[in-house]
Amino acid sequence: MDLKVFGLFIALCYFGSSAAYKHHRDCRVSHFRVMENFDRLRYSGTWYAVAKKDPEGLFLIDNVVAKFNVEPDGRMTATARGRVMVFRGVSTCADMVGKFQETDDPAKFRMQYYGVLSYLEKGLDDHWVVDTDYDNYAVHYSCRELAYDGTCLDSYSFIFSRDPTGLTPEIQRIVRKRQEELCLDRKYRVVVHNGDC
Repeated sequence: MDLKVFGLFIALCYFGSSAAYKHHRDCRVSHFRVMENFDRLRYSGTWYAVAKKDPEGLFLIDNVVAKFNVEPDGRMTATARGRVMVFRGVSTCADMVGKFQETDDPAKFRMQYYGVLSYLEKGLDDHWVVDTDYDNYAVHYSCRELAYDGTCLDSYSFIFSRDPTGLTPEIQRIVRKRQEELCLDRKYRVVVHNGDC
């Protein structure tokens, strides 16, 4: 077989298998994996959002810093600060507060949240810790609205780092795999930290 034809054959096989993988990927939210044996005490502390997939509506844009706390009674709470767009072209720094309701899975919470400023959103969302090594990175996921087939119509996700400068290339590879498993590959944008908040 001619080498050019052979190379084309290999390329077609690769793209075909890649397309088949994406086509047959299970994107039902109920089948997404979350962190096993999640340890909220190791998880507590400060995290910097370095990438995020936005939901519908008003949401923190950049300079997002979240602090997770474990209260004396064992419940987890969180605060987040970041820049939000209030009106067209007008932004301000805003604070959010969240309280976590436990479920049967230690890594899956229901988060009741509200903005300290009245115009910010309030709600009760699923809040899942998909993966973390506690010291470097964490992947969070939330689906606000399910489709009839169990996939998500309105989701958001944060990639957090303990370091505001970002993640190492090795950890970025791990995170990309988790993004693919959430069917959100290529849907994230970088979150800058430029000291505005």
